[in-house]
Amino acid sequence: MGNGDSRVRGLAARAGGWSARHRWAAVGIWVLFVVLAMGLGSAAGRVDVDASDQMGGETHTAAQIIDDAGIKEPAGETVLIQARDGAVSATDPAFKAAVADVVEAVGATGKVTDVTSPYDTGTISEDGRSALVQFDMRGAAKTAADRVEPVLKAVEGVQKDHGSLRIEEIGGASMAKQYQDAFGSDFQQAEYSAVPVALGILLIAFGALVAALLPVALAITAILATMGLMGLVSHVQPMSDTANSVMLLVGLAVGVDYCLFYLRREREEREAGRDPGTALRIAAATSGRAIIVSGVTVCVAMAGMLFTGIAEFEAMGLASLMVVAVAMVGSVTVLPALLSLLGERVEKGRIPFLRRRNRGVPAESRFWTAVLRGVLARPVVSVVVAVGALLAIAAPALGMKTSQLTLDQEFGNDLAIVQTYNRVNEAFPGGSEPAQVVVRARDINAPEVKQALADFKQQAVDSGASRGPVDIKLHDAQNVALVSVPLVGGSDMDKAGKSLEKLRDEVRPATLGRIDGLQAPITGQVAGSKDFNDQLIRSVVPVFAFVVVFAFLLMLLSFRSLTVAITSIVLNLLSVGAAYGILVAVFQHGWGASLVGAEGVGAIVTWLPLFLFVILFGLSMDYHVFVVSRIREARLRGRGTKEAIQHGVVTTAGVVTSAAVIMVAVFAIFGTLSMQSMKQMGVGLAAAVLIDATVIRGVLLPAVMALLGERNWYLPKWLHRLPDLTHDESPEPPPPAHRDEDEPLRV
Repeated sequence: MGNGDSRVRGLAARAGGWSARHRWAAVGIWVLFVVLAMGLGSAAGRVDVDASDQMGGETHTAAQIIDDAGIKEPAGETVLIQARDGAVSATDPAFKAAVADVVEAVGATGKVTDVTSPYDTGTISEDGRSALVQFDMRGAAKTAADRVEPVLKAVEGVQKDHGSLRIEEIGGASMAKQYQDAFGSDFQQAEYSAVPVALGILLIAFGALVAALLPVALAITAILATMGLMGLVSHVQPMSDTANSVMLLVGLAVGVDYCLFYLRREREEREAGRDPGTALRIAAATSGRAIIVSGVTVCVAMAGMLFTGIAEFEAMGLASLMVVAVAMVGSVTVLPALLSLLGERVEKGRIPFLRRRNRGVPAESRFWTAVLRGVLARPVVSVVVAVGALLAIAAPALGMKTSQLTLDQEFGNDLAIVQTYNRVNEAFPGGSEPAQVVVRARDINAPEVKQALADFKQQAVDSGASRGPVDIKLHDAQNVALVSVPLVGGSDMDKAGKSLEKLRDEVRPATLGRIDGLQAPITGQVAGSKDFNDQLIRSVVPVFAFVVVFAFLLMLLSFRSLTVAITSIVLNLLSVGAAYGILVAVFQHGWGASLVGAEGVGAIVTWLPLFLFVILFGLSMDYHVFVVSRIREARLRGRGTKEAIQHGVVTTAGVVTSAAVIMVAVFAIFGTLSMQSMKQMGVGLAAAVLIDATVIRGVLLPAVMALLGERNWYLPKWLHRLPDLTHDESPEPPPPAHRDEDEPLRV
């Protein structure tokens, strides 16, 4: 084959060929799809994950009982009145006057109900220096943050009149408002800054404005279309704001990457002297196929989240899966149509100081050429050093501890609401995060039920699980009782967890458990954390197995090589392990945490390890499929194994580096957010992608393939009947003939 027609087969090649021939139709269909998806999604509205579907175990059962009973729990608020020194106690007239003023002030706002005095409820600390005024916000708990401002102002007014005391408010509504004020724009700023960062890196990579805009524009349209689809799908699988943020993060990363792979290959073929039509066909058959293999692999990895049984994870997994699928389809359909329409105009808007590569010069990286020369000369040493380094980095992960982060761990101690939270927990251990027992009986007022409730209340304190006061609120019409139990241990999740175990395993069976037909699940933040952990632990094996097995099968079918499939899985697991090690070292032990504006909090947020595994396992396939496809292509052209490896790695180094820099930059933006959980996610993703694109793809992959030689393409005879999903690779481009500058290029 010369510069004329190239026989190619495969879905990507056919899609690219059709789009190039029907350019306006392909662009029109894409625009219509995006507009329709957005319009239908907006009309349908988005259904968000309900609290009762968030967890499994007792937490879910408790939420379901409350929902079934139609009990609308209000947002509870608390005002802490505390002596600044030991000179004033709760029995002093000045202290009592402050309590009375708080009760009157918050009641006068008209925004609250059920205001209780600590002298009536007994919410006075053991040392007599602190007391709690408690009340509920009127209206729905979800919107209470929008109505709490007048109450906060009223409490501030009382504080001004009582300077010798500390008077501070805390509760669901006030915390939500402070979070909104302090961090409300955090996510938006990160999301908005991700696009210009990606565009800037693409400008440097391509040196032309139009070429840089294409991947960003396609990624944004894919994200917009997916947002619309999320609205439609949410009526079957509820979505969430978190799923939306993850979708944007993943969509921007893969959308830009896929277009970058395709555009770079088409550009390379044109620079090698091919005509635009042939260049597009080759790009479709090679990079287009790599995009489909990579996209399907990422989708399979994201689908692993559907096996967790946790609604939030299922929402994130489905949203990520959809945006990857949309970006993949757009990259192999509308992108070739746009490239066909633009032709040489894709080079418009060139950046003056970025020199364009000369036509006919291979797109090889000098840096990676030098690295590969050393790696291929000493593959055994390279494997030993690279694997040793990765295992050393991954070693801290063996001591990984996961936990739901407490308020002070998540936001630090600088936020005023966190300081109040710590003071309440110190004076009333467990008071700000009590366990809640949701009791449902056939007749909640039956004598034996009332006696069991009284026994539970007494034994909760006698057992040492709580210091009290244990509060019981009856809902007679629904035959439900809500029992609030402050846990010994307070914000210390380990100690509070032991108190919870006493309630569940000792106190409840001995009291409430003796009543036939009575349900008494225990919920609350500590219980929710434990149930969430248990649910995740149960889902780890099926999720890991699903992702690894299906990724293995996809690699096997796509490259028809048992060796490539096995090495793909092993290398990806090494990459994930290294990311885990960095997370534990930085955020659990605090090693170098200040370098990323974080601090060691003693634990990794519960949901992150499984989330990172799924995301990283999927995204790392981008580079792996792209690089191995190029190596295989060179090998089928007749190059020797080492020569094919060097050619495949160095010719893809530029695009892999650009793609990795974009991903690292986008993920690192999320590492700058104020919440520790978001810092952990951003740093973990950025570090893993950086390791994957350098140590794994630039050193370990070529060294392992060099050692294996022809065994890289081993496929047992009994597997030869597998479907052939490979493509017809393009032939080696003919070297450009020497010609005078004024002589036209003949094709």
